[in-house]
Amino acid sequence: MSSPPPLAGGLQGPQALRPLLETALEALAEGAAERGGPLPRGGPAAVEARVREAAGELLPAHGAGADEALRAVVGAVAAGAADPADPLCAAHLHCPPLALAAAADLAASALNPSMDSWDQAPAASALEGLLTAALAVEVHGETAEADTGADALITTGGTESNQLALLLAREQAAVHGHALHVLVGENAHHSLRRAAWLLGMPEPVTVPAPAGVLDPAALDEALTELPGPPGHFLVAATAGTTDAGLIDPLTDIADLCAAHGARLHVDAAYGAGLLFSDVHKAKLHGLDRADSVALDLHKLGWQPAAAGVLTVRCAADLDILGHSADYLNADDDTEAGLPDLLGRSLRTTRRPDALKIAVTLKALGRTGLGALVDQVCDRAREFADLVAAHPGFELYDKPAISTVLFRPTDADDDHIARVRRTLLTDGTAVLGRAQLDGRRWLKATLLNPHTRSEDLAALLALVEGISPR
Repeated sequence: MSSPPPLAGGLQGPQALRPLLETALEALAEGAAERGGPLPRGGPAAVEARVREAAGELLPAHGAGADEALRAVVGAVAAGAADPADPLCAAHLHCPPLALAAAADLAASALNPSMDSWDQAPAASALEGLLTAALAVEVHGETAEADTGADALITTGGTESNQLALLLAREQAAVHGHALHVLVGENAHHSLRRAAWLLGMPEPVTVPAPAGVLDPAALDEALTELPGPPGHFLVAATAGTTDAGLIDPLTDIADLCAAHGARLHVDAAYGAGLLFSDVHKAKLHGLDRADSVALDLHKLGWQPAAAGVLTVRCAADLDILGHSADYLNADDDTEAGLPDLLGRSLRTTRRPDALKIAVTLKALGRTGLGALVDQVCDRAREFADLVAAHPGFELYDKPAISTVLFRPTDADDDHIARVRRTLLTDGTAVLGRAQLDGRRWLKATLLNPHTRSEDLAALLALVEGISPR
């Protein structure tokens, strides 16, 4: 009987991985060369045909072997990727991960800790505890809720973090016999309204955001008119909107929440990375006063997805997540000192995403991460200046973080959509789209710190080269 394939862990794992990694890396390089740009040419049908041809039969009677499978499948995915490491791939909050973080993520995959019980993840659970404590202090400060301290959970991203934030707020209100009402700006991420639906809560009250950010006067009016005792409301503000990267007036909102006895959650999935920058962190003044904050380090943190975090100002808020399953956190094991991990997530099996984040923070430090944040913000301002100076383009506004909205002068919305799809089909650039002030805009989200001035000029030239019909 033939021997089973080698494993990634154990004493022999690294040696078994070495030649396979070489093959995978060669496939990545060959795929990128075949692609030759930010994404493959030809649109969905052409990409699907190429993948089908390269992958062949995916469950054959007899396997093709490790090298052939890696070359075929990894190569096909690389050749057909929208690669955020290409400066002209700038549509979404989709960052190019640091090589360092990807290497750490490989180690996590090889070791494969499962973060639902200590006996599956002894060191990884200890590392996660250190990381979440550090990030909680980074967001809320050393003095947050001195009796219990701040804390944080690792999540899959802003959607899960927002859902958890609403759950925590709902349960805190229920302790006092209240039903929770959520107030969101009309600029809020769609996941907040969806979370309310998933949790069986009333439809959130939508507060006007006439300038793209939540209006404090309208919020004050809404909080005043809504019936209910203190602790009855959750205000969800945004620090870094998906469409334009705008930041709500956090200090004003925190003041209103304090005055009305409302809980405050800030969806800072995009904007929280500004905390690392001495130049830009003042834009988040008031963030530390939030009861909960969502942040994604797979945006302004350059991590492979997923790398989400939910921080809370009062660690006791997380107590409601406590859960027992005898095979994972039996009472006698917990009493004997084995850490209980089930209350650290609504998920059971989950990856040790803390590893790549911890390695990155330790390697780069605040100065290194802050420099990356400053670089992408500088490139965004440079691109905005380039657009504003060009007579053939209109700029929506100066970027608040690293997102730039623009459109060809006198173009209609149909042309804006056609420009974006033409670039995608040609494989020359990936731009997003946004609907603001009743008009459609092209969106460039600059998260690549290696982007150069000539890349920005090339991007604008590509858009300019597509003539209206």
